[in-house]
Amino acid sequence: KGRFCCISRDPFEDVAIWSESVDKLLSCKSGQMAFREFLKTEYSEENILFWLACEDYKKIKSAPEMISTANRIYSEFVQTEAPRQINIDCGTRESITNNISQPSLNSFDNAQKLIYGLMARDCYPRFLKSEIYQAYLRRSKKR
Repeated sequence: KGRFCCISRDPFEDVAIWSESVDKLLSCKSGQMAFREFLKTEYSEENILFWLACEDYKKIKSAPEMISTANRIYSEFVQTEAPRQINIDCGTRESITNNISQPSLNSFDNAQKLIYGLMARDCYPRFLKSEIYQAYLRRSKKR
């Protein structure tokens, strides 16, 4: 069963796999979209947006791009009063703030781990019970 749903041409055939783990859900474009749709209903969409931004950030190759992206992530998600402020402890927020002028590819690792934990522990179990996920499952069984 080493199939990842991004490769599959029919996104619906892998809906059941999402319930195996939060990683299976997040490794899949359509899974990310469904989870994001659910998080919107809980007003915590910033969690997956931040997590995805961190995933992209870690793939950056050039220093100038890294600096501008780090600053964008910081101002959108991390700084106090950010438009999509994520729920992290003040120590983690402070350490990012102190190092944002010289970002590295690991600048957001701790915050990303915290948000991942939050999604895995809190949001993901609720997602599996949600009407949104159940509707995806029903649709996939009809095909």
